[in-house]
Amino acid sequence: MTVRERREREREDRERRIIDAAREIAEAEGWDAVTTRRLAERIEYSQPVLYSHFKGKDAIMAAVAIDGFAELAAELRAARTEAGLAEVATAYTRFAETRPVLYETMFTSAVDLTFASTETPAPLQAGFGELREALRATNGDEDLDAQTEVFWASLHGLMTLMRGGRLRREDHDRRLALLLQRFSGQARRGSFQPGRGKWQV
Repeated sequence: MTVRERREREREDRERRIIDAAREIAEAEGWDAVTTRRLAERIEYSQPVLYSHFKGKDAIMAAVAIDGFAELAAELRAARTEAGLAEVATAYTRFAETRPVLYETMFTSAVDLTFASTETPAPLQAGFGELREALRATNGDEDLDAQTEVFWASLHGLMTLMRGGRLRREDHDRRLALLLQRFSGQARRGSFQPGRGKWQV
């Protein structure tokens, strides 16, 4: 390994530690508790070292969000290849429910990330792509991007309203079943079983 390669690896390791530390603090105490001083203490580097990696807290939040999108895409991909649209929807809602701070960072915080553009980071495109492929399997290619946007917006809206106390949590499975009936070609042949992530024909 050359000196340059070693320095680059060390830089990547430091950056990873900053992101991980920020996420840990945010998930435990909220983003208000994440400060450059506290991060510097946590990873045992000076604040100038932090600023050599990230311009500020907003940039760190964006990096955490990108990590979250990569995790979400991986979980959606596993669900899609194993079971299909119903399990993908279940995986999405489970992600939002079990990682509330991360999900909020990804979708509702004012992070400097570009959506719906050729400039959109790959992990964001990957998550959208998994939703699109799950819909393609049941609905074909007609208006596929628009269908995916509406399906994603519906999942996000349901989870955001439920987590905010605007929808009753006990009705979550019923709402998800209704959504899937609108979007899955299988709805014409059977019925989605709430809580099981499976269709019964």
